[in-house]
Parts: sequence; C-alpha cells; structure tokens
Amino acid sequence: MLVLGRKYKFTAKERLELKRKFGKFNIIRYTNKTPDEVLEELNSHLDSKNLHTIILNTKAKVPNELIKYLTNLQFKKNIELITIERFLEKYLYKCYIPDDFADLNYLQNIKPYSFFELFLKRVVDYMGVIAISFLTAPLMFYARYKIKKESPGESIFKQARVGVNGSEFECFKFRSMILNAEESGAMFASKDDPRVFKWGEVMRKTRIDELPQLLNVFKGDMHLIGPRPERKVWIEKFEKEIPYYHERHLVRPGITGWAQVNYPYGANAYDAKQKLMYDLYYIKYWSLWLEFKIVWKTAVVIFKKRGL
Repeated sequence: MLVLGRKYKFTAKERLELKRKFGKFNIIRYTNKTPDEVLEELNSHLDSKNLHTIILNTKAKVPNELIKYLTNLQFKKNIELITIERFLEKYLYKCYIPDDFADLNYLQNIKPYSFFELFLKRVVDYMGVIAISFLTAPLMFYARYKIKKESPGESIFKQARVGVNGSEFECFKFRSMILNAEESGAMFASKDDPRVFKWGEVMRKTRIDELPQLLNVFKGDMHLIGPRPERKVWIEKFEKEIPYYHERHLVRPGITGWAQVNYPYGANAYDAKQKLMYDLYYIKYWSLWLEFKIVWKTAVVIFKKRGL
C-alpha cells in the first residue's frame, strides 16, 4: 500500500492493522515537492508485487498530469486509487474529519435516524433493558454492597451529561471513584487513575459501573448503543478545537458505542477527535447488523476486562 501525502496521520494501531491487511506500508510526502519528484518516487515503488492500493492523502492540489498517471495505473497494473476519506470508511470504519471548518463534504449522509430506524432502536433498547436488568440484578446489588464497603457514601453517582440536540440530562453510574474526586475541578479519567478505588477499577474494566444507565435508556435519555454522553465542560472545549463536534448530538447517546469498542480511554482533544470519527461512521452507516456487532465487541471487551 502506498500513501500519497500526510493529510491524515494514521495511529500506531492503524499502521499495524494496515500492514496486516496490505503488507508493505509506505508514505510519499507531497509537501514542497514538484510533480516530477513525486512521480520519480512513485515509480520506485511500482515494481513491488505487493502494491495494490494508492491512497490520495494530500491537502495540496494534485496536478492533472499526476492524476492522469495515477488513473492509468488502475488499468495497467490493476491498482486501486482511493481518497483518504473513502479509504477510512471502507477499511478502518471511521469518517474523516478535516482540520478546519471549510470542508462540509464529510457531513454527507450524517443525519438523525428516520422514524423507522428510531422505532427499531427503541425496540432494541427496551428488549435490552429488560434482558440485561433481569440478568444483572444480583450483580447490581453486589456492586452497591462493595462500593459502600470500600468507599462509604452514595453508591449511585449522578452527573449532568449532554444528549440529543445538545440538551442535558442526569446520567446515572455506580460510583467508582472516591468522594469529592473532582473538588479541584473537572478532569479526565485516566488509566490507573489514583482516584479510583479497588472495586471501582473492577467495575470500570468490566463496565459494571454503567449498569445504572439502563434507567436512562428506559426513560428515553439514552439508547443502549450510541455515542457516549459527554459533559458540557468538555464539549465546549472540544467544539472549539474539533470541527463539527456537535454532529454527534444528532442522535441520543448510548451506554456503549462504535467508538468505545474501537478506541481506548481518551484523555485529550486528539482522542476525542478519533472517537468522533467512529461515532460519525456509526451514525452514517447505522444498521441492525452494526448494532449486533457492537454488542458482540462490547461483550469481548467486558470478558477480557480491557475497559473502554
């Protein structure tokens, strides 16, 4: 695989995944190079029998002669020529987000659920709430007992989160941190967070702490599956740094989601942008099959105790 430019920078995890899928992985830098220099470097890779895909990944305008040369390769050498936007959706299951607010093309087909899709979502929600509540009732009673034993105080943690259309709602969780964990101000949870007590760590890794949100789903604040609800303080920050971050609020948030099963804990705007790419893919390509796929991946995460 050959990548022309560095408009989108692949994560380390994505590089490993792409090497498994495509074999050799090379990047040709396009900035400050003439078309002839790019063509010369491109030709040096064409003898490779493993070259099957060329990704257009540059912000710069590609000259007509280079476009003509690349398109001819599709016929002469049966090489796939694909833009980075299409590549991310086709192979990495995420939507490209530009670095500025000038490009609206990626928003195409990212819209709220239709009436029928919303009906199906709510059917899945209610069936899931009933089944999960029945199966986990003893576990929830045990979780409350362990919380009170290790960290006396309220076992249910209530916090304002932002939902569909930017409206706030009260989100429920089992408390996994010490009391007054944010007395110094709002801060991201992190891996091996010292504010998390022992049983709290177990709950976070197995997602037991999210079980009280079944009530949020029943009330209609959330779906079982969707973008994770975020706090207003972080959303206001991200909306200044990440183009169209508010697009994730076209739909109700979820207890689990496509971003949660594909990306680890986030602690900054870069992580938030990566998760947004997955959230937008989920909204754009929503289907019952994708719902079931997320359920399966969530189960894998829980049983492997990887946390999200």
